[in-house]
Amino acid sequence: MAERRPAAGSRGAAGSRGAAGSRLTAGSRAAGAAPVQGPRSDVADQGLAAAGLARIGWAERAMPALGLIRAHFEAEQPFAGLAVAACLHVTAETAGLVNVLRAGGAQVHLAASNPLSTQDDVAAALAACQGATVSARSGADRKTYYEHIHSALDCAPALVIDDGCDLVNTLHAERQELLAGVLGGCESTTTGVARLRRMAAAGTLGFPMVAANASETRRMLDNRYGTGQSAIDGIIRATNTLLAGKVVVVAGFGSAGTGIAERARGLGARVIVTEVDPVRALDAVMQGFHVLPMAAAAPVGEIFITATGSRGVIAAGHLAVMRDGVILANAGHFDVEIDVRGLAGLAVAVHPQVRPHADEYVLADGRRLILLAEGRIVNLVAAEGHPAAVMDLSFAAQALVLAWLARDHAGLPPGVHDVPAAIDAQIASLMLASLGTEIDALTPAQRDYLDSWRYGS
Repeated sequence: MAERRPAAGSRGAAGSRGAAGSRLTAGSRAAGAAPVQGPRSDVADQGLAAAGLARIGWAERAMPALGLIRAHFEAEQPFAGLAVAACLHVTAETAGLVNVLRAGGAQVHLAASNPLSTQDDVAAALAACQGATVSARSGADRKTYYEHIHSALDCAPALVIDDGCDLVNTLHAERQELLAGVLGGCESTTTGVARLRRMAAAGTLGFPMVAANASETRRMLDNRYGTGQSAIDGIIRATNTLLAGKVVVVAGFGSAGTGIAERARGLGARVIVTEVDPVRALDAVMQGFHVLPMAAAAPVGEIFITATGSRGVIAAGHLAVMRDGVILANAGHFDVEIDVRGLAGLAVAVHPQVRPHADEYVLADGRRLILLAEGRIVNLVAAEGHPAAVMDLSFAAQALVLAWLARDHAGLPPGVHDVPAAIDAQIASLMLASLGTEIDALTPAQRDYLDSWRYGS
């Protein structure tokens, strides 16, 4: 395994910039100082930096776990001399993670994992910070999207953070000369972890990657409660529809789909679940949801929400039989779950942006199907993604995982690894503390009983 090495553009060079604005953080700004954009940053408007700093500050106040970790990182400097390449949603909450890594000594090079979720003011604010370069513009096309990923990789990273596996995939497919220098990284989506496991099975994954999305705390808080709330939030913002009394079809009953189904039911919707996994389908039935194949749900549903991580979940054949006025939304990471090309092929007219992030497709018989967020992830395009309190847990886990990799990478073979149980427990404890919740501790006698096989009934 490769040893640590200084980041491209060493910490000394970054620290020697003379402009006061180069030391901007979300919590402080030198009076009268003009923001200074990093040399390799590509953002829409550097003049938005002040607004971005205010937005980041608001988010960071709701992220106490990251604040505690930041204090430890400032003292311990776990990333001193290391470059981190990240492909993440460029939002105020993500800025909290970037600032924590910077506090730990990292040079962070950030690209957007979804141009439609990029907050240009946040990108501008981070580009003004010492120790961060940002390649992210709201609405960037596919070509620019991959150029930005390459820009992030130009730092020759020691650690990587990915959201969907596009950065890691590009690294292995097109930037193989950098592989030997990567100590490890983490992936934060179900879709990305699935891609990584396929890479590992094929023997092509060149370094250890931690499946941050697979931890117990992440599945519970981020996927179930975060996606459950924010996906419904995005649909309501985009359509102003009333869910009470509507037939809502949720495709996929993993942790994200479970959260969406629960929240839709809580708002008075009649919820149908579609699944390919018999265990998850049984779970949905036992929780009181109606389970149908998509072919049977398509003619009766009024709002469809995909959350599977697969492709073609809602196909052209399903779209062809849907009711007039149906709303189509995707809560999965990539825009492949709804067959958008098939929808365009069925349409005789398209009315874009009938409401913000809502496009109307008119079929030959006059039926109208409403596609939200171009089929991309609705909670980050039509809303603001997970609440900061949810992302506090997710990003705290990723920060601690990266510090663990920086320290213990030599003992890890290439492949997909789980979040260490100790880190998962630490994150849960931090979150409980932030909520003012105390729990019991095992007594010595209880621990001895649980650790021994000698005690009977």
